[in-house]
Amino acid sequence: MAESSKEELLDLIKRLTLKISDLFSSSLNNLDTHSIGAVAALAVAIFFAWRLLRSPSVPQRRQQKRQVASSSTPGVSAHSNAVVVPSGVCSTSEDSRAQNVVDEFFQPVKPSLGQLVRQRLSEGRKVTCRLVGVILEETSPEELQKQATVKSSVLEVLLEITKFCDLYLMERVLDDESEKRVLAALEDAGVFTSGGLVKDKVLFCSTENGRSSFVRQLEPDWHIDSNPEVISQLARFIKYQLHIAPFRPERTAANVFCAPSLEHFFGSM
Repeated sequence: MAESSKEELLDLIKRLTLKISDLFSSSLNNLDTHSIGAVAALAVAIFFAWRLLRSPSVPQRRQQKRQVASSSTPGVSAHSNAVVVPSGVCSTSEDSRAQNVVDEFFQPVKPSLGQLVRQRLSEGRKVTCRLVGVILEETSPEELQKQATVKSSVLEVLLEITKFCDLYLMERVLDDESEKRVLAALEDAGVFTSGGLVKDKVLFCSTENGRSSFVRQLEPDWHIDSNPEVISQLARFIKYQLHIAPFRPERTAANVFCAPSLEHFFGSM
């Protein structure tokens, strides 16, 4: 095959690889018959282009062997050997380049954090979430009387959830000052400016039962909490729940998932 034809085939494989990667990425969350057909057709095109590129390499190697063998006969100059060797080397190099392009395409595509959030939430559109032990570093309402700190590791996931879902944050507090500290911490972290969350969707109550009542009234697709009692009470009312705990409880309902942190559940760590 001519050098120009091989270069054109390499360029074709690269263009097809980029096109099929774009189609695959855009289809992760919305696969349909047309997108599947397009991906399959482009994959077949890449395969046959690669086979076409590789096919001349075998005759070239056979020709090289015949020419090398003939060089041992009288009357053949050493110059003929010097011409034959680079041809085989060039063919091997082109085969390797084509193989590398195909290998790069078939490497698994890593989904974005936004795609992971949508997949893990099973397309749920409304989420309620406790603050203490999940969004905040503090693990009890008593600690909120002194300070409130948003976990830096959870911020990116939280912002992705606000882009896709109607999110409500809630917590039990012991006084009005604790409530102000929590709102200030969320504002300093950029939750109200970078995400789609507003202060009216941060709810406070004085008891754990109050938080359960909030959740039942809002009827979310998902509730996220660190209190096993609240999780147990809501299991028969809420479609899905995520229990944030260092260890998985021995007995959990089928619709209750467990993870050591919010960011672990969505695979951002």
